[in-house]
Amino acid sequence: MTMLSFLSLGLLALPAVHATGSPFHARDASTDSANSTNSTVDMVAAAWYTGWHSDTLTLGNVSWDKYTHLVYSFAATEPSANVSLDGSDPELLPQFVSMAHDNAVKAMVSVGGWGGSTHFSDNMATPDNITNFVQSIASFATQYDLDGIDFDWEYPGKQGIGCNVVSENDTDNFLSFLQAFRQEMGSKFIMTASVPVVPWTGSNGSSVSNVSDFATVLDWVNVMNYDVHGSWDSTVGPNAPLNDTCANSTTAVGSAVSALAAWSAAGMPAHQIVLGVAGYGHSYAVEPSAAVAQNGTLNMYPAFNTSEQPLGDAWDNATNTDVCGVVSGPSGVMDFWGLIEGGYLNPNGSVADGIIYIFDGCSQTPFVYDECSQVMVSFDDADSFGAKGSFIADSNLRGFAMWEAGSDYNDILLDSIRAAAGFPDDEDDDC
Repeated sequence: MTMLSFLSLGLLALPAVHATGSPFHARDASTDSANSTNSTVDMVAAAWYTGWHSDTLTLGNVSWDKYTHLVYSFAATEPSANVSLDGSDPELLPQFVSMAHDNAVKAMVSVGGWGGSTHFSDNMATPDNITNFVQSIASFATQYDLDGIDFDWEYPGKQGIGCNVVSENDTDNFLSFLQAFRQEMGSKFIMTASVPVVPWTGSNGSSVSNVSDFATVLDWVNVMNYDVHGSWDSTVGPNAPLNDTCANSTTAVGSAVSALAAWSAAGMPAHQIVLGVAGYGHSYAVEPSAAVAQNGTLNMYPAFNTSEQPLGDAWDNATNTDVCGVVSGPSGVMDFWGLIEGGYLNPNGSVADGIIYIFDGCSQTPFVYDECSQVMVSFDDADSFGAKGSFIADSNLRGFAMWEAGSDYNDILLDSIRAAAGFPDDEDDDC
C-alpha cells in the first residue's frame, strides 16, 4: 500500500542496481544527486506487515533473511496533526522494530493507507500545520526507533475512500511537508512514498508533469501496481498487470510498464522506483457461458455479475464497514494462501484439479475459474512474480515491495521475485 540515504545495508549481501557512469555515493543535505542517472545503489526487497493480521503471520514466522526493509502498517492520520496505530496492534510495533534490527532489516512504518489518509490534506494545508505534523511524525519515529517512514497518501488531490479532506493544493503541500520533514530528520532517515501508477494530481486536476523535486527528498517511491482492475469494472481484468501496452484501449488503464514510463518521464529516476507487487487477487461471479470458450479455455475480460460479489478468503467478511461509515458486502479479495486454502491451487502453487487456468501473455498474470462455484479470480503466481522480478532487473528499478507479507504461502511468491530480480538465495546468504 505508499527515503534519502543510499548507504549500504552492510550486513546483507545485496545486489546493486547499476546504471552507466560513476558510482552513486551516500547523499547528505549539501550534495543531493537524486536525479542523476549515474548511480549504484543497494536494492530493496520489502513488504508491508499488517498488525491486524499478525495472528496469521506472526513476527516469529517472518522470513527476515529475505527482506531488506519491512513496513509496519498503518499509522492513520488524525485531525490533530498526529497519527494513530489504533487497529494495527500498537503494542506489537516495538517488538517488530526490535526483531527487524536483530535481523539487519530496516524497520519502517507506513502512514496513511486507503483508510488512513483522511486528514493528510488538512495536516499539510498551512505552514503551521506542516510544522506541527512534522514534529508529530518525527516524535513518533523517535519514540519507536524507526529507520524510516513510508507516506502512503491515497491520493493527493483526489477523494480516495470517500471521506478524505481534499484540496487542489494537496500535491504542492505534500512536497512542502516532505521538504520540511527531510530537513528535520536528516539525510540518513529513510523517506518513501507509496504512489499510484501515474504521478499525483496537480492543482489543475491533471497528473503533474514534473516530480523531480520529490526525487530530491524521497529515497524512492513504491509504485502501487495493483488494483488496476477489480469489482468497480464491468469486465474481469488483471489485478496487477506487468504490461498493458499490448492490451486494447478500453482495458489499458495501468501496468508496471506504463507506470515506469509515466514516472520516469516526470523526473523520477528508475533507480528510485520500487515496484509494488500484489500477493492477492480479486474474485468475480462469472457465468460459465461467459467464462469458458467452446474449446474449454478461459475467455479474457469476460463480463461478470456486478450484483453478486463472491466472498474472498478467511480475511474477508460478508459485511464490511469502512472508516467513512459506509457498509458494503465482501471485498472478494483472495490472498495467495487463500487460493490454496480455497482449492484453486495446490500447496506448491500449481493449479488444482478441476480448475481452469489461463496465463495472459500481455499482462503476464494468471486467471483461474471454478465452474462449480462460478468464480473467476485474477491474481499473481510464481510465474507472474518471476516476470516482474525480471522486469525490475532489466529496467534498473530499485526493487520490489509486496502487499502484504502475510499474503504469501511458504514464500512461493517471495522466492520467485527475489530470484528473478537478482537477489541471492538462502545458500548464498549463508556463505
